[in-house]
Amino acid sequence: MSETAPRPTLEAVAARAGVSRATVSRVVNGAHGVRDALAERVRHAVDELGYVPNQAARSLVTRRHDAIAVVAAEPETRVFADPYFAQQLRGISKELTAHDNQLVLLLTEGREDHARVGRYLAGGHVDGALVFSLHLDDPLPGLVRRAGVPTVFGGRPGWEDGPGGVVYVDSDNRGGAREAVRHLAALGRTRIAHITGPLDQTSAADRLAGFLDAAGEHAPGPVAHGDFTPAGGERAMRELLDRCPALDAVFAANDLTAAGALRVLRENGRRVPEDVAVVGFDDMLPVAEQTDPPLTTVRQDIEGMGRLMARLLLRALDHAPGDGSDGSDGSDGSDGEGGEGVPGAARSVVLPTTLVRRASA
Repeated sequence: MSETAPRPTLEAVAARAGVSRATVSRVVNGAHGVRDALAERVRHAVDELGYVPNQAARSLVTRRHDAIAVVAAEPETRVFADPYFAQQLRGISKELTAHDNQLVLLLTEGREDHARVGRYLAGGHVDGALVFSLHLDDPLPGLVRRAGVPTVFGGRPGWEDGPGGVVYVDSDNRGGAREAVRHLAALGRTRIAHITGPLDQTSAADRLAGFLDAAGEHAPGPVAHGDFTPAGGERAMRELLDRCPALDAVFAANDLTAAGALRVLRENGRRVPEDVAVVGFDDMLPVAEQTDPPLTTVRQDIEGMGRLMARLLLRALDHAPGDGSDGSDGSDGSDGEGGEGVPGAARSVVLPTTLVRRASA
C-alpha cells in the first residue's frame, strides 16, 4: 500500500515564499494590506506545493463558509421536472461558482421539511440564502428571518416586511401579461381567455392582474384556474371550451400550461392559430420551441434572474460589517441598482419581459 503524502501546511508555504505565516494567511484568505510582490510570491508557493486552505480554519478568520443555501419552496418532483427551475438553478450555480461558493440545495414539501430547513439555516452552516417559488402561506420567510441569515428572494414577496424591506428579483409579470393580451387583440381576436397559475404565488397573481388590466382596452373573456403544469393547462382548457366554445384566443400563465392547452385544442379539432391563437409566458426553449405549433410567448430571463439573485446576495455579504471590506474605494457596489435594505444591493430589481412571436399567435 502506498503512503499518502502529508498535506502541505501554512508554515511550509511561508518557508517556500520567504514570508511570515501571518502574511500567507492574509493572502490565502483574501485580506488586504500585503504588497503585490509578496502576495505573488505566496501565490506561487501555494501553486508549487499544492496547498489547499483548511476551510474550518479559514472560516475562523473570514467568518465566511463560502456556502449559500438555495431554498425552493416546492417538492423535488416539481423542481426536477420543471425546466423553469433548471434554468434558475443554472444561473445561481454559475454565479456562485464564479465566486468560489458552494450551492446547498434545500427543498420543502411539508411541515417537517420546513422545520429541517429552519434548523439548518439557523445552524451557521451557510453565509446566506436564496429563496424562491414562495406561496402566500409559506412559513419560510419567518424561518429565514428567525435564522438571521442574509437573504434574497426570487419573485415579489406577498407579505409586508419591516423597515428596509426585503431584497428580491422578479420579472415584469404584469406588464408582460398586458403585452400578451394586446398582441392577441391586435391580431383581431375578440374572445380572449386566460388560464392562470396558482394564485397563491405572486407571479401568477400579477399575470392575472395584467390580463385584467387589458380588459378595459380589449374586453378579455373568461378566466380558468391552472397550476403552472401541463395537466393543469389541459383541465383549464377543457373548462374554457365548455364555458366559452366560441373563444378565439388563450393567454396561458406559463409555457407548460400553454403546452397542455394546445393538446386539448388539438384533440377538439381546433386549429392553432387559425381558430384559436395561444400565447404563453416564460419562453422556456425546451418547451416553447417544441410545441405544435411553436409557441408565441412572453420571454423572461430566468437564468439571468438566478444570476442576479446570487450576485446581490454575494455583494451584500462582501459589504457586511466585520468582513474586512469597508468600501474605501468609494463604491457602494450597486452598479446603479442601489436601494434600501441590504448594503451594496438593490432593495428590489424587476427585469423587463419581451414578447417572442412564433407560430401559435
